[in-house]
Amino acid sequence: MQKPKQPQQQIQVELDESAAEGIYSNFVLTGNTAAEFILDFARMLPGLKKAKVLSRIIMTPQSAKSLQAVLSRTIEQYEANFGEIKIHGGKDSSQIGFQAKEDGSEVN
Repeated sequence: MQKPKQPQQQIQVELDESAAEGIYSNFVLTGNTAAEFILDFARMLPGLKKAKVLSRIIMTPQSAKSLQAVLSRTIEQYEANFGEIKIHGGKDSSQIGFQAKEDGSEVN
């Protein structure tokens, strides 16, 4: 005998003005322990050889897995509407974000 599905609980989310502005990040570093996942959102600028971490998010493995699922669905919807997202350097590339040439100019 199957249990009847419980209705989904509505959660009210508060978004204050400073959080609503958002933080631009074009580089993410990840790490994990047995108990948590760490996401460091950073910004890289052309010509600079370092990135500044602007926000650190620490979450449980279960929350990280849920984030992965929702991001996958969101990316699929985006690509259905706007086309495939191209990753510079190909899928197997270890280079991400801006790349600097020896003379300091930007490579895309």
